[in-house]
Amino acid sequence: RPLERKYAIVFMDAVHFHVREDNRTVKKAVYVAIGVKLNGKREVLGMWVGGNESAKYWLSVLNEIKNRGVEDIMIVSVDGLTGFGDAIHAVFPQAEIQRCIVHQIRYSTKFISYKDLKPFMADLKLVYKADTEDLALTALEDLEEKWGKKYPASIGSWKNNWTQLSTYFKYPSE
Repeated sequence: RPLERKYAIVFMDAVHFHVREDNRTVKKAVYVAIGVKLNGKREVLGMWVGGNESAKYWLSVLNEIKNRGVEDIMIVSVDGLTGFGDAIHAVFPQAEIQRCIVHQIRYSTKFISYKDLKPFMADLKLVYKADTEDLALTALEDLEEKWGKKYPASIGSWKNNWTQLSTYFKYPSE
């Protein structure tokens, strides 16, 4: 179906399934794109079945979305798949990339001991739930001061990816 000309946010991710094909089990990815229109309403832009998740396949999805009428996307929320940002900018050069906070949390908490998980998450929440980027950066500094020696990989992943993790601070919370 034809799509809106502009979207405030488009969330893109793949869900992986094991399926039966030709009497054997293979892994397939279902690529999903969900758009938030300028009026705040959400809609599924599409679902595509492909092989393993790749930036090349996402490029074909992005081109299809453009061919169905999308001219501009303000923010595209994605995981950390290599080459994904390049694929997005090839089709929508003005779009800003927002790395998915949920994926980032999952990645950074895999290094955390179970006994430290709740207090670490309480401190981490102050970073990504902050009202402004300045408050978030202060909370990130506090997080590093408290947990940095014990969990340098977790804190480092936030600091190294901050540019793409903080895109949403440029916009009003609404």
